[in-house]
Amino acid sequence: MTQQSARPPERLTLGAILRPLEQFLRVEAASTALLVLAAAAALLWANTTASNAYFLLWQTPVPLQLSPWVGVHSVGFWINEGLMTFFFLLVGLEIRGELHDGVLSQLRVATLPVVAALGGIVAPALVYLALNSASPLRQGWAIPTATDIAFAVGVLTLLGRRVPRTLRVLLLTLAIVDDIGAIVIIALYYSNGFGIVGIAVCLGAIAMVLVLQRCGREHAAWYVLPGAILWYGLGRAGVHPTLAGVILGLLTPVRSDVDASECVCTRLKSALHPWVAFVIMPLFALANAGVDLHGLATASGAALSLGAGVVLGLVIGKPLGIVTAVGLCLRSGVCALPGEIRWRHLLVLGCLGGIGFTMSVFIAGLALPQPELLAAAKGAVLLASVAAASLGLLIGRLALE
Repeated sequence: MTQQSARPPERLTLGAILRPLEQFLRVEAASTALLVLAAAAALLWANTTASNAYFLLWQTPVPLQLSPWVGVHSVGFWINEGLMTFFFLLVGLEIRGELHDGVLSQLRVATLPVVAALGGIVAPALVYLALNSASPLRQGWAIPTATDIAFAVGVLTLLGRRVPRTLRVLLLTLAIVDDIGAIVIIALYYSNGFGIVGIAVCLGAIAMVLVLQRCGREHAAWYVLPGAILWYGLGRAGVHPTLAGVILGLLTPVRSDVDASECVCTRLKSALHPWVAFVIMPLFALANAGVDLHGLATASGAALSLGAGVVLGLVIGKPLGIVTAVGLCLRSGVCALPGEIRWRHLLVLGCLGGIGFTMSVFIAGLALPQPELLAAAKGAVLLASVAAASLGLLIGRLALE
C-alpha cells in the first residue's frame, strides 16, 4: 500500500464540513436576484392588460397522466406540488445534516426553532382575531400564521456575510415546522381531515425506504419509486404532497465513517441545489407572485379590517410571537441558544418569519370564498410580506456585524 493510499480520509475536519455549505450559499446568493426578478415580473404581469394570459397559463392542463391514480393536472399544480417537492427535499437534506453533526444535534438547540414556530403561529392568529372576531372574517385567522420558506431564505441571503450559518439553519427549521403547522391547520379546520387510505400508503412508502436503507442501497435511483408513492399518499391523505421531500430528506442516511464530500446527503445536495436555485425557485416565484391588486382601492370596511389583521399579524404578530416564545423557553431551560446567536439574530428571524406570501395566499383561498375579501387578503399578504422583508433587511444591516 502506498503512502498516498494509506492517508486517512478527510472526514469531519472543519474545512470538509464547511466547503459544501460555502458552495451552497454562493449558489443561493446568485439565485436570489433571479428569484426577486421573477416575483416582480409575475406581479407586473398579473396587473396589466395581459393578466388573463398570466392566470390562464398556470391553469393550462398538462397532458401527462402518470398512472390511473394521478390524473391530468395544470401547469401550476406541477410547479407547486411537483417541482417544489425537490426544493423541500433539499431543505430536508440540509436539516438532516445539521441534526447529525451540526447545530441541531443538540436537543435543547433543536427545540428552539420548533418553539419559535409555534409562537409564530399563535401570536399572529390572536392579533388577527382581535380585529376580526365576527363571522365571516374570523375564518381567515390562519392567513397570517404561515411563513414562505423560499422567499424568507432568499431575503436572508441578501444580508450576505452578516448572517451566521446557524441563523440560516434556524430559519429553515422554523419555516419547515411552520409549514407542517399550516398543513395541520388546513387538514383540521379548512378540509374534512386526513384520509386514512392516504396515510396507509405513506406508511408503506416510508417502510420501503427503511427496508432499502437496511439493505444498504445508497443510490438515489432506488428511492424514486417509494418517493413517488409517498408523494401520492400525502396528496390522497389531504396533505400537501411537497412534504414528501422533507420526509425523504430527513430519512437520508448520514455516515460519519466516510469523507464528508462522499456522504450521500452531501452528494444529493450538491446535485439538486443548482436546479432548485436557478430553475425551480424562479418558476415557483413566477407562478405564485402574481397577485391581482385590482379593486383594492374601493375596498369596504370589512375588507380593510381583514387586511389590517393580516398585515399586523404578519409584521407585528410573527416577530412578537417568535421572540416571546423563545424567551419564555430560554428562561425555563427548555431550549438553548447556539453559541453565535444573540437576541438581535432572533429579531431578524422573527421579522423574516412574517414573509407569508404563497402559503398565506393559499390559506386565504380556502378561508374566504367572497371575491372582495379574498382580494383584500391577497393584497394584505403581499404588503405585509414586503414590509416584513424590508424590516428584516433593515434590522439585519443595522444590528448584524
